[in-house]
Amino acid sequence: MKALKITVFVILHLLFAKGIAQEVLIEAESFIHKGGWVVDPQFVEQMGSPYLMAHGMGVPVENAKTEVNFNKKGKYYVWVRTKNWAPGNWEAPGQFKISVNGKVLKKNLGTNPDWNWEYVGNVKIKSETVAVEFKDLTGFNGRCDAIYFSKSKNLPADANETTWRKEKLAETLAPETQKTYDLVITGGGLAGCAAAIAAAEQGLKVALIHDRPVLGGNASDEVRVHSLGIYGKFERILKMIDTKHYPNGSYKAKYDQEKRDKNVKSFKNIDLFLNWRAYDAVSKNNSIQYVDAKNTSTGDRIRFKAPRFVDSTGDGWIGFWAGAEYSYGRESYKTYNESWDKWGELWSPEEPDDFVMGASVLWQTKKTDKVHDFPELPWTKAVAKDHKAISGEWYWEFSRNDLHQIHDAEEIRDHMLKAIYGSFANAKKLEKNKNHKLEWVSYLVGKRESRRLIGDYIYTFNDVKNNTKFKDAVVEETREVDVHYQRNLKDHEEPDFLSEALFYKTEKYYVPYRTLYSKNIKNLFMAGRNFSSSHIGLGGPRVMLTTGQMGAAVGLAAVICKKHDVNPREVYAKYLQEYLDLIDTQQ
Repeated sequence: MKALKITVFVILHLLFAKGIAQEVLIEAESFIHKGGWVVDPQFVEQMGSPYLMAHGMGVPVENAKTEVNFNKKGKYYVWVRTKNWAPGNWEAPGQFKISVNGKVLKKNLGTNPDWNWEYVGNVKIKSETVAVEFKDLTGFNGRCDAIYFSKSKNLPADANETTWRKEKLAETLAPETQKTYDLVITGGGLAGCAAAIAAAEQGLKVALIHDRPVLGGNASDEVRVHSLGIYGKFERILKMIDTKHYPNGSYKAKYDQEKRDKNVKSFKNIDLFLNWRAYDAVSKNNSIQYVDAKNTSTGDRIRFKAPRFVDSTGDGWIGFWAGAEYSYGRESYKTYNESWDKWGELWSPEEPDDFVMGASVLWQTKKTDKVHDFPELPWTKAVAKDHKAISGEWYWEFSRNDLHQIHDAEEIRDHMLKAIYGSFANAKKLEKNKNHKLEWVSYLVGKRESRRLIGDYIYTFNDVKNNTKFKDAVVEETREVDVHYQRNLKDHEEPDFLSEALFYKTEKYYVPYRTLYSKNIKNLFMAGRNFSSSHIGLGGPRVMLTTGQMGAAVGLAAVICKKHDVNPREVYAKYLQEYLDLIDTQQ
């Protein structure tokens, strides 16, 4: 907590040192005491910053508080960057107020559509240390990005919000701190964790960068999807980080969370950077030189250098920033001859499109011995309609051709929140549900598919159907191919937030090493749902134990790379047998 306070002070000090003491900018995520508000860093690339959110499931959360140093007293105009996430002819769902030194400013915030600066009013600053608080009014996901105090009443930002903010925070071009490793892994889901363990056990010095406070990604206690698939040749490693087969959304995820975090932290040569989000990767001559990351609360930045990198971000961010080739969406059935007449358009379309398997937001309720009220929520009606539910499973999932799973991820998450709150509100009208209350709703999107980085080989459904036995097979799986689609594509009366799955059963299939490194970025591995595959090819290997196998495989490939001072492609071309022998020793 002390570190957060110091960071806020340093930001302000830099502003004053530049002679612009007439204004003070505070990032909301840097609040010292966050109370019941949560830091949401999922959409930094779209809206410019992490933000604080009052995720109270309809119950107002505890105030977020901080202290700010002002070098100049007097009258200040106050602006807050926030968003009404469900605009319409009703009261905005996520409203809150701000108080300055105990004075609650009159305006309710979170009432304007889209991310923008709302003018709150003016305050008189009479002391050097100023207390600032957020007071949640609704519990329905009010959100705040930043607060701006200015001697001028002018709107704080120009058209380029990101550039303006960097100038105000006096950010230098390069992070002041630099660290060097044998292997830098971005993304702490099961794939990233497995890669870190496999490499660390063989003596590599590893950095594992993850933008959440806990490890596991979709398997974490924050998202609560149980791990599916088999262990392949990496059972010992994967059992350190997997989950039991509890129902999706179960509180029991916390027990596997404790196990996972403890095991990864036990490795002395894994430097774990929790709550750090990568924001850039720079390549030169088709090789990544470094990855830059920022702490999601303090804003501190580190540059990570290494001879090799692993992209386990799911969305393929490291590859994207570095210039790696990638694909997105459903290919035409003609591209890889993946059509199956029984499924037709739901399997592979005649023309390519941007449909992908959707993102889920899981949730659970609890039946008690008391009656629990839940309000009417008009802002959910357009999404939930008349649908009734008291829990959510994997099929609570949303994808739409005109919404991108990366660029529109906040809208997708908010659509699911409307579906959840509205369906529960509808169910609460029934006498049998009067004792149910919302126990847990995730605010994180559990994605299945977005960017797929392209490797030397693109894995397709044909490799499953033909049972292709690759000489460089490093992953094996018996779980059926499982491709999701939205129910309303088949029946327009169905809600758009529910999905179904198409299944293809097979005894076993294999994934080759050549799908786990980039075709054009020489020193980049990928492990996870962003591995090199077609849309249908992803349907089987996307589950977490399978992607965990991928992670362990690339962790060991990095060991061979270091031993011979080569890049990932040369492991396949020159040292394949040595690599496969190393994998065999893991069992």
